[in-house]
Amino acid sequence: MAKSSRLIQMIMWINAKRSFTAQEMADEFGLSVRTVTRDLQELSALGVPVYSVQGRGGGYKLLRERVLPPISFSESEATALFFAAQSLEFFGSHPFGEVTGAALQKFYHYLPADKKEQIDRLKGRVMFWSPYRPMSPDILQTLLQAVMGGVVVTIDYNSASGVSKRDIQPVGLYASDGYWYCPAYCFVREEVRQFRADRMLSAAPNEAVRPREEVRRKTVLGKPSKAHLEQAGLRVELTKKGVWLLESNPRFAPFIRRREDGGGIANVRIAAEDLFFYADLVWGLGSEAKITEPPEAVAYIGRKLEAMRALYG
Repeated sequence: MAKSSRLIQMIMWINAKRSFTAQEMADEFGLSVRTVTRDLQELSALGVPVYSVQGRGGGYKLLRERVLPPISFSESEATALFFAAQSLEFFGSHPFGEVTGAALQKFYHYLPADKKEQIDRLKGRVMFWSPYRPMSPDILQTLLQAVMGGVVVTIDYNSASGVSKRDIQPVGLYASDGYWYCPAYCFVREEVRQFRADRMLSAAPNEAVRPREEVRRKTVLGKPSKAHLEQAGLRVELTKKGVWLLESNPRFAPFIRRREDGGGIANVRIAAEDLFFYADLVWGLGSEAKITEPPEAVAYIGRKLEAMRALYG
């Protein structure tokens, strides 16, 4: 076996073993202990995080961060991955720490000169814009690790009712409008709830709470159902421009019925606890939308109008 192929095989074997002796590796590859020791020194120089353990029962161990064997990418694939990783730089924080910058540098460094020139010409011309939302990258990393490990996390959560301590089992993470959201099973509410990462003041793994296996099988693709909660019907009259503005909102778009003049009506069935949240979305449309039902939502908008009149005189 060629030395380069042997080193790649060794990387894969080390990743699978995590801890081993030089003799075990020599037996696996049919080499002398001396040759194995020399190869391990070379792998270490190449960046494979292997370290020796001294004393009785010693050998070699792999640091927590394993190294993948070389992967071949086409130029187009490398460019696509470069810009996919670059898109994270537009978030105020993300759960991947500084490794995305290192990955970007690797992709860029090994590209041919003409491909680098093409990417340089695209810089500042292709971007994945996201509003800046300050939040803790450490908390995001804790949540990501919990998703991968299927473990429970204890958080201090700042909601409208104040700060409370919760044990949650994260289902996943997703970003929307610059915010990171974490659907998670809440052991206090005994159901899957939606948490905003920027409202978490702290997050730490809690091995004392046993995770639920059915939660591990969930994904962020399925929103928690609120059909079992009290429901309310929201009716909104829309101008032609109001239809145009609201039809891009997935919460309303399926329920809009157009009139011949271009305007329309949206009848949305929602959980009663979300009524004011939806009313605030309609409020943002100004005079292009009018809530006509239910009375609680109409009164809520009226109070907002009075507050605005008092503010501006």
